[in-house]
Amino acid sequence: MLQQLKDAALKAQKNAYAPYSKFRVGAAIIADDKHIYAGCNVENAAFPQGQCAEASAIGTMITQGGSRINEILVVSPNEDYCYPCGGCRQKIAEFADAATPVYLLTSTGECTQTTVAELLPHNYTLPDEQHRG
Repeated sequence: MLQQLKDAALKAQKNAYAPYSKFRVGAAIIADDKHIYAGCNVENAAFPQGQCAEASAIGTMITQGGSRINEILVVSPNEDYCYPCGGCRQKIAEFADAATPVYLLTSTGECTQTTVAELLPHNYTLPDEQHRG
């Protein structure tokens, strides 16, 4: 499944709308329904009104009926890992468990793995939920 995640994220990355930063990012999720949902970053002249690739993938997942992230992969446009921003870390945590794998892929094909809890150890939760991180 990791190769399918990579393929979906790379395909989404090609569609990124990044005329300002030229920093094209793709993301893909394997959801609880076993489907893969992908997204790319979409910039906007009225910064910060754009959307990150992770947020796009999560929105697609929810729109199409998925509800939980089983795994997520983020692909960078360069040789550095593209860690999710703080807002996206919280968005991922909203739909994932603390142990959910987060894969980061560089433009050269290097891949590393972390978890939601390692990215965001003290995420916000609903008052009646147990702390996931």
